[in-house]
Amino acid sequence: MVALVTPFKEGPGLKPEIDENSLRELVEWQIAEGTDVLVPCGTTGESATLDYEEHDRVIRIVIGQTRGRIPVLAGTGSNATVEAIEITRRAQESGADGSLQVTPYYNKPTQEGLYQHFRAIAEAVDLPIVLYNVPGRTVVNILPETVGRLADFKNIVGIKEACGNLEQIRELIGFCGSDLTVLSGEDAQNFDILEMGGRGMISVTANVAPRKLSEMWDAFESGSRGEAKSIQSALQPLHAAMFYETNPIPVKTALGFMKRCSSQMRLPLCKMGDENAARLKTVLKEFHLL
Repeated sequence: MVALVTPFKEGPGLKPEIDENSLRELVEWQIAEGTDVLVPCGTTGESATLDYEEHDRVIRIVIGQTRGRIPVLAGTGSNATVEAIEITRRAQESGADGSLQVTPYYNKPTQEGLYQHFRAIAEAVDLPIVLYNVPGRTVVNILPETVGRLADFKNIVGIKEACGNLEQIRELIGFCGSDLTVLSGEDAQNFDILEMGGRGMISVTANVAPRKLSEMWDAFESGSRGEAKSIQSALQPLHAAMFYETNPIPVKTALGFMKRCSSQMRLPLCKMGDENAARLKTVLKEFHLL
């Protein structure tokens, strides 16, 4: 699965417009390269700087361009429960196949608050829900016991784990068993998480190298663990490059170098530093992406 970027048009002002043509072209490229699921409006999609109309529009564009060829897991989370419910309902009406729900950020809910938040969403919509744990962004960590409670809801079907703590993820997989699909949300840990029982990955790097990520997953899924591990090892310098600076600054910069879309971002994200951009370009050349 690819955590899809949101392309913007180059131009002056503090709010560059969504580049619909580039977004549609990215969708086509991802499908052609073997990506299994598109995930718009997550962290990498700069959802934090999209207004409600734009958020809905990006999801509609991706769904419309995909035309049912692969599923669309729409990022529809919020730090306000009622907002998350409303955004999710609109995504469902647009035809999304599922919802990616980030843990509420900034207001730092307790584990009980997290449970009540996701429970309310699960009870309000019947769309399949994938939880998204990324404490480095949200400053809250949903624990395995809380996830286990939420797995009792039939439409809470998975979790994207980007906590970075492999022991916690191992505990989570053991705790939830077959009741919940655990997905890697940390490219550098993709193989490790799959090896311990994860069943997929939502990748940033797949924005620039979708074929390689697809090959890695296909090898693992077919039982060729050695091949999958070899691909993962080979990709580690590229995975690292995608986080030279705050995501999605490097991946947007890379796509700009690759002429796939503009590197334009919205403030407070800004242009990549010259030194890091040069390092990034070197890595892209080593992977024959330029």
